[in-house]
Amino acid sequence: MKMLIAIIRPEKLEDVKRSLEEEGFVAMTITEVRGRGEQKGITLQFRGREMEIDVLHKVKIEMVIEDKEIQKAIEIIMRSARTGKYGDGRIFVLPVEKSVRIRTGETDT
Repeated sequence: MKMLIAIIRPEKLEDVKRSLEEEGFVAMTITEVRGRGEQKGITLQFRGREMEIDVLHKVKIEMVIEDKEIQKAIEIIMRSARTGKYGDGRIFVLPVEKSVRIRTGETDT
């Protein structure tokens, strides 16, 4: 199993969620986060003044997926989250050693 962590634009969350659900990926944890990448923030105009915003609002999606399905999930997220502009996000894939269902004690390795 792998843990997929996707950091995306907040406005793309519904598109990503819908696309994943259509392909059978329904279990996910979604967190509102703030951060920055290579973009290093943006400059906004507010009441005639320029303001530097260096930490932007993003959404983090975490999913645990079978090894054979990970590439499919990555492609779905890339297709539905991409705008072609800086700040579209990043996907990370990490190994998962074990998963235990709290309700039943069922273990997946």
